[in-house]
Amino acid sequence: MDNLRYIRETMEGAASFTAVPGWGGMLMGVTALVAAYIASAQPVPTLWLGVWIIEAAVSCLIGAVAMLQKARKADTPLLSQPGRRFALSLSPPLVAGALLTLFLFRAGDVAILPGLWLLLYGAGVVTGGAFSVRVVPAMGVAFMVLGTAALFSPAAWGGVYMAVGFGGLHLIFGAIIAWRHGG
Repeated sequence: MDNLRYIRETMEGAASFTAVPGWGGMLMGVTALVAAYIASAQPVPTLWLGVWIIEAAVSCLIGAVAMLQKARKADTPLLSQPGRRFALSLSPPLVAGALLTLFLFRAGDVAILPGLWLLLYGAGVVTGGAFSVRVVPAMGVAFMVLGTAALFSPAAWGGVYMAVGFGGLHLIFGAIIAWRHGG
């Protein structure tokens, strides 16, 4: 019996986390494009930041619901060993991004936030994607490249980088994941 359990745990640990939702990623891209449009019309940085914080909460909800639906459709437990590894690897860069956002907002330096967010989100997707299908870490690298470019570009371009990254990259990679990996 112990041998069967060992074999089962080994097979589960070697599997990839395939519940990364392509359709959910595409929906996150659409909401990010809407948020970029709304944020660009805000007269003060506080309101700009508020729009993006609401967008982050909406995207997290979309991602969680879409991931749960994809896992149920595939009859796979969401919190399997690869799923837990994905979540534990994704989370630290996102938590670091939230804390740095608070610090930079209090310091009055919000112009750096688009590059920082894209870079840290990409780092989280790369590390979490190590336990998923190949396209997921590739998406993370694309976010990191875009974030690096944003950090070294004029601050006025931040909104464009946010739209291209959180909007465009989610749409492109979401479509690839939906097409190649079952939704």
